[in-house]
Amino acid sequence: MIIIFGSDEKTPLTDSVYNWLVKNGHTVTLAGHLIDENMKWHWAEIGRDIGKRVGNKEFEMGIACCWSGTGIALAANKEDGARAVLSWDAETAKLGRKWDDANILCFSLRYTSDTLAQEILHAWFKEPFNEETLDQVKFVR
Repeated sequence: MIIIFGSDEKTPLTDSVYNWLVKNGHTVTLAGHLIDENMKWHWAEIGRDIGKRVGNKEFEMGIACCWSGTGIALAANKEDGARAVLSWDAETAKLGRKWDDANILCFSLRYTSDTLAQEILHAWFKEPFNEETLDQVKFVR
C-alpha cells in the first residue's frame, strides 16, 4: 500500500512505526517533522497536508501523529475526502476501517507505546471496509 506518514515530532515511536510499515511491505513517504527534524512544523499544517494528499488519492492511506493525536486528526479532516480517526487501541482502529472507511490513522505520541502502536497498525491494515455500511458513511465522502 502507498502511505504518507507524518508527525510534528520525530521520536523512537515514529521510527518504530516507519520500520513496521516498511517491514510489512508498504511504500512510505514521510511528511512534516519526519522529513527534516530542523524544520519547525505545526501539527495543523502536517494534518492538513496529509488530509489533502490522501483525500485527492495521491496516497491510499495516511498515518499521522501528534502529542495527543487529536489536533492532527481534526486538521486532516478539514480536507475533502479525508476520513481521519484517532485510535487509542486496536479495536478503535479496526472499527474506524470497518464501519467508517477511515483512510487516515491518527494516534498519540504521548499515550501510545511501541507495542500498542504495532497492535493498532496490525488491526488497521487487517480490517477491510464493510461495504454494507456504505449508506451510513456517504455523508463524509
